[in-house]
Amino acid sequence: MGSEEAWPYEMDTHLPEEMGSITVARQIARRALSESGYRGQHEDVLLVVSELVTNALVHGAGAPELRIRGDTSHLRIEVGDDGAELPAPREPGPANGWGLHVVRLLSTGWGIDSAGGGKVVWCELAAQLTPLQAGPKEA
Repeated sequence: MGSEEAWPYEMDTHLPEEMGSITVARQIARRALSESGYRGQHEDVLLVVSELVTNALVHGAGAPELRIRGDTSHLRIEVGDDGAELPAPREPGPANGWGLHVVRLLSTGWGIDSAGGGKVVWCELAAQLTPLQAGPKEA
């Protein structure tokens, strides 16, 4: 699933084809955040995971696959399903949901790849790290 770039942390799991998988995916993401030491906004990651898994369950086909790769400053989240139909941008709002609009706003990049008759929707997030500032030296 997705690109083959090597990352220090990798986690890959198949989720059941049921709406309860959204909660399971968030629990898995929390563990991945802890294990990878990611220093970015954890709530952003959990929201993106929720949106991608929800989209796979509602608009895709088959059981979703969740993959999280990263390190302390970058994460790549991929959710694949067996549906060949690619997501179409919709006007975000209560009627259509917020899905990919939220993913686009919170990520540094996102996209859709075809994969073995299905698709993978991915996004990357980066921690906003600030360099250490040298303070004034005392005499």
